[in-house]
Amino acid sequence: MSTSRYAPVAIGLHWLIALMILVSFSVGLYMADLPFSPQKLKIFSWHKWAGVTIFMLVVLRCIWRLFNAAPALSEALPKWQRVIAAATHYLLYMLMFAIPLSGWLMSSAKGFQTVYFGILPIPDLLQKNADLGDALRNVHEFLNWLMISVVALHAAAALKHHFIDKDDVLRRMLPAKRQSQTSIPSTPLNEDPTT
Repeated sequence: MSTSRYAPVAIGLHWLIALMILVSFSVGLYMADLPFSPQKLKIFSWHKWAGVTIFMLVVLRCIWRLFNAAPALSEALPKWQRVIAAATHYLLYMLMFAIPLSGWLMSSAKGFQTVYFGILPIPDLLQKNADLGDALRNVHEFLNWLMISVVALHAAAALKHHFIDKDDVLRRMLPAKRQSQTSIPSTPLNEDPTT
């Protein structure tokens, strides 16, 4: 069984990105069928800002990984489980790049420039083209549903390891519990500790 843990930076980025993906996906579902209004445009802006932020956090996480190897899975795990785990991680990374990029392309094609937090304009990657924008919307939606499916598989596997296999696969990515310090009884200065 592996005793290696992910570093605190990797753990923090993992859970922050996971939370942002779930929130962004939920907001995307909510806003998709809203009637066109200033409120819908505001929610779209929040959704796009979240996508840009996720993209930047994933870049940061990849840079971190270049210099900090992930702890290896236990050799006791069957090879097929290690292969699926690696493939799932690669697919998740690809999707974490592809989804914000497809949203950026869609937004450009639909003629809605992304202005990060209403301050930093992000250049459009495509000329305005309604048909292309609609096609990219379908791609963006498909990639999001694929992401949620892979995330669900990833979470189910982690829970299976924790509750059924009772190994440390999930614990490696959980924040470490603080060790309680053993209190050493103090001896008053005016007392002889040998008596």
